[in-house]
Amino acid sequence: MKKAPSGLKYAASHEWVRDEGDGTATIGISEHAQESLGDVVYVELPQLGMSVVAGEETGVVESVKAASDIYAPISGEVIAVNALLEDEPEIVNGSPYDSGWFFRVKISDPTELHNLMDTEEYESLAAAD
Repeated sequence: MKKAPSGLKYAASHEWVRDEGDGTATIGISEHAQESLGDVVYVELPQLGMSVVAGEETGVVESVKAASDIYAPISGEVIAVNALLEDEPEIVNGSPYDSGWFFRVKISDPTELHNLMDTEEYESLAAAD
C-alpha cells in the first residue's frame, strides 16, 4: 500500500476527507479501499443538495470483485459530485486522492472532523486489515 497523503482525515470505513478551509470538504475512498476492491466499474454518488449524516450510507462503489457502500465521514449538504466517475469510474483506481474524488459537502458540524483519524492512525488501521 502506498503511503496515505498527510493533511487528510480518514474514517474507519476507508473514506478520506480533505478540509478545503472554506467550510467545505472533499470526500473519496482511500488507496487501501480501492486496492481491496480491485477494478472499479461503477460508482453511485449522492444527489446534489442531499443532506448526508456522518456514518450513514451515501452511495455505492462496485468493482469486478465486490460492491461496497460509501459512508459519509462527516455531515453536510452535497454541493458537488464528480461527474467524471459516471463514464470513467476506473479513475478511482488510478487517482483515488485527486481526480477520483467522490463528492463535496458544505460542512454542517466542523467538530466532526476531530472524530476522524489522521494519516498515521489510518495507516495503522489499514495495515491491520
